[in-house]
Amino acid sequence: MYRQQILDHYKNPRNYGELDEKTYTHAGENPMCGDEIAIDVKLDDDEETIERVAFRGDGCAISQASASMLSKELRGMSVEEMQEMDRDDVIDMLGVDISPMRVKCAVLAEKVVQDGADIYEGEKELDKTTTEDDE
Repeated sequence: MYRQQILDHYKNPRNYGELDEKTYTHAGENPMCGDEIAIDVKLDDDEETIERVAFRGDGCAISQASASMLSKELRGMSVEEMQEMDRDDVIDMLGVDISPMRVKCAVLAEKVVQDGADIYEGEKELDKTTTEDDE
């Protein structure tokens, strides 16, 4: 059902764990299917470039593979470029057709890292978690 790449990232997630030195951490969940993800981001000294990303959590293959792939994709990207990402970018990164019910699983990590940056930059009030609810 899933392409080999998704299964590989699910079974062997990249950048799984916590960063000892991080600029910000944020967590989120998808209550519809129980996915949970926390993401640590370390910005470079310029405060504009993503130096490192780590994630941890539990959930379906799509949510965990998406977080793993995103953690690799974000390294070296500017915060502005990360903020401009949308669900189509994430689905393209996954490389498979995603059913409407699974899109929320796929974009959870993207929303968590973007909301975390907004909170860090003071553009959003501090919430305990990001919730990927129906829009």
